[in-house]
Amino acid sequence: MSNNLLAGKRGIVFGALNEMSIAWKVAERAVEEGAKITLTNTPLAVRMGTTNELGAKLNAEIIPADATSVDDLQVVFERSMEVLGGKVDFVLHSIGMSPNVRKKRTYDDLDYGMLNTTLDVSAVSFHKMIQVAKKLDAINTGGSIVALSYIAAQRTMVGYNDMADAKSLLESIARSFGYIYGREKNVRINTISQSPTMTTAGSGVKGIDNLFDFAERMSPLGNATADDCADYCIVMFSDLTKKVTMQNLYHDGGFSNMGMSYRAMEQYIKGLDEYRDENGNIIYG
Repeated sequence: MSNNLLAGKRGIVFGALNEMSIAWKVAERAVEEGAKITLTNTPLAVRMGTTNELGAKLNAEIIPADATSVDDLQVVFERSMEVLGGKVDFVLHSIGMSPNVRKKRTYDDLDYGMLNTTLDVSAVSFHKMIQVAKKLDAINTGGSIVALSYIAAQRTMVGYNDMADAKSLLESIARSFGYIYGREKNVRINTISQSPTMTTAGSGVKGIDNLFDFAERMSPLGNATADDCADYCIVMFSDLTKKVTMQNLYHDGGFSNMGMSYRAMEQYIKGLDEYRDENGNIIYG
């Protein structure tokens, strides 16, 4: 149901690949709430994914671009302002990729060339995007920039690998640039730390099924879905949050404040059954 929270606003959504993408859900909700948007992803992702279908559905122009290229980012913002009829009001950064994860390289055996790619694609692209937007004066006063993060930026999550480093950098960029852009242009920059979500990128993380189940059992409200995240992004783009900036906002059903839940403990105890002797004592050796 629309509340016209983004009526008259213009935006750019980075990273919509297919219907599993959080960015896809955000794009749909933004238009539903009255916004006009453009979509952008890498040329390869546009060819391989179904972004063209989303563009047709939302009447949104697709601007193929490599988010690690400053020149490409300049095209995205300049073309978006041309197509949308003025400066934009919100931007979503939903980009992440780790060659080390894809190649199953463990954290203590990283390929450093791949690590550089992880950091550039997943975090430095955020800095480049903001810097380009600021130099072009492409975002209206009071505008909102949001990037998607994960709690592995603060806590060690097995299997998340060098993406954890990338998310830490992403959140730091939001704080550092949030101060500058907020002070000079009243533009707010925040990150949303989302529950583990079964996106195309997320599904490549080792043990994601178990991690998803664990988070579901730990969280009082259960995992936040991609649709839930889209709703949160819309609120962050709207004027309802015009004084919120430089924050990492946990959107995880309460997971981030939990130590141990009954449901998780119950499953843990069940998992010990095969390690008990005939008297019910745990065999540690």
